[in-house]
Amino acid sequence: MAHITDSLNKEDIEFIERQKMFFISTAPKEGKINLSPKGLDDTFKIINKNKILWLNYFGSGNETSAHLLEDNRMTIMFCSFEGEANILRLYCKAKAIQEKDSNWNDYIKNFPIKRAARQVFEIEILSVNNSCGMGVPLYDFVKQRTELTDYYDNKTKEDHIKYMKEKNQISFDGKKTKLFED
Repeated sequence: MAHITDSLNKEDIEFIERQKMFFISTAPKEGKINLSPKGLDDTFKIINKNKILWLNYFGSGNETSAHLLEDNRMTIMFCSFEGEANILRLYCKAKAIQEKDSNWNDYIKNFPIKRAARQVFEIEILSVNNSCGMGVPLYDFVKQRTELTDYYDNKTKEDHIKYMKEKNQISFDGKKTKLFED
């Protein structure tokens, strides 16, 4: 049975810290709903029981940023693929902080690896929903993939910026992301 609270508790935080992956969902006022699996170590930081920072590296799209400009709602979901069954959903409001923003350094300093950073999302948790998760299959974790971080490590900051200017300024629905814009 679902259990809803207005903030993270100790058990929620411990559950999140054990997970190897999570899912982010956002939606514009009109257009496609975006649901993305996320991994990579040290990109999700719990600041307190109602605030999270999530470091987002650049990639093939920039849907989350575009969506949040229209509607600041975000859902984050963690599933237990190992051990005791659980699904944890965080219903949130979020905003993107980009390198061009005056407060960028205050946010990016929370992460040990900063290369290839596109945004840090400041996320305010409005409610937390724990549910059984008994229908989620069990999987064995092998390791985090290294292809993306290897790609980042073999390119320069200038290469990263060039890629983001070419691929990350417009969403798949043609919406602006305001990356590199004021």
